[in-house]
Amino acid sequence: MRNIFPAILVVALIAMSVQSVSAQDSHVLKAGAALRVLTPDPLLPVSGGIGTPKPSVEKKGDLFARILVLEKGNTRIAIVGVDNLGWSSILGDRSRALIKGIPPENVLIGATHTHSAPDAYAFPDENGKTGADLKYLDWCTHQIADAVNEAIKNLAPASLKIAVGEAKGKIAYNYYAPQLYDPRCGVIQAIATTGTNKGKPIATLVNYAIHPEVIGSGRGILSPDLCGPLYTRIESKVGGMALFMNSAQGGMVTADNRREKGEKDEKNGEANTYEECTRIGELLADEALRIVADAPVQNDPVLYCGSRMIRFPIDNPLMRYILSKSPLKSPLATGDSIATRLNLLDIGTAQVLTVPGEALPNIGYYVKRHMNTKQPFLFGLTNDAFGYMLTKVDFMSFKRYEYVSNTSLGEMTGEIYIEQALKLVGDSPAATAP
Repeated sequence: MRNIFPAILVVALIAMSVQSVSAQDSHVLKAGAALRVLTPDPLLPVSGGIGTPKPSVEKKGDLFARILVLEKGNTRIAIVGVDNLGWSSILGDRSRALIKGIPPENVLIGATHTHSAPDAYAFPDENGKTGADLKYLDWCTHQIADAVNEAIKNLAPASLKIAVGEAKGKIAYNYYAPQLYDPRCGVIQAIATTGTNKGKPIATLVNYAIHPEVIGSGRGILSPDLCGPLYTRIESKVGGMALFMNSAQGGMVTADNRREKGEKDEKNGEANTYEECTRIGELLADEALRIVADAPVQNDPVLYCGSRMIRFPIDNPLMRYILSKSPLKSPLATGDSIATRLNLLDIGTAQVLTVPGEALPNIGYYVKRHMNTKQPFLFGLTNDAFGYMLTKVDFMSFKRYEYVSNTSLGEMTGEIYIEQALKLVGDSPAATAP
């Protein structure tokens, strides 16, 4: 009989080697990116908020869903940026049900908040009718899911560069009080560590508080607004895919398209052209790349995703009417309250909290100050978009705040958010790390 022990030994050594590689691989960060065009064909009316959508006759740039998937060990998350005014959990959950390989609670879907995209809220008019195209919205949910599934297939070993710094130049300001806004721009860049693109970005995520409303909804133009030129600029300079996640831009942090009286493109004190979108988008892109350029490479970054369901009272009769009459019925809404999911992410040295609406800057500053990091990120209008979020002391306090108060869920929205968001922060592994 032949001596079979050498053969058994070889097989055992091969098996041990495979297990070792597999164990190593499970602790390697991976990143994958993908996108889908969401521009309707033919064009649809666009919405800048409550009311009847306005007809569009041309487009300036395409609308997108842009996805970054991150994986390490048993944790996998998807970050989705959608070029729209807002994106509800109703639509988000349709996509989540079609995504394979990521728990639904780990799929974060946020809106860039462009005011020049089709109505995704299905706002009802005074007769309860809506001008939204529900077939288009359903098609978008499938496109988003397809892109996430593609990004999963594209997962490859990656390192991270993360930085937060002040974006300089004429980009944003607070329309209500010019200096009361957060000028910090957060950047997360996933860098390929293997293959032909080794050393090049897989994706660059930009997080900044601004209303992309240079064009607005009343000029007959469908557009991603300033986000489109931002994507193009980043991708042309460093490659990979760019995505934009908004931040605490409520009340009323908007694009700084102010013009001095007499300037040739001045109209009502503002420039409302796509050329101005390009100026602001490219400047923000350049600042984001400057901020992240010298950030140290993180080769073994932590990846964590936590979440909790919370509930807001619906005290505002207008918001109650919209939520009850919109054909996009939320299973999480009762007559006087609605539930939503908050997420907290630890990505390397960064910490991310989601915001289900447009938080005023003071809420953003307060929450960031209490996060377990020197690199805080807020993903505004993510998982839901319930209008403006004020603290109880701001609610209806000034005539200037009348509009944002009337388009909020109510007086306690901001208070509940702060309390629940900081509980998530306290539950993070980073809170107990030595």
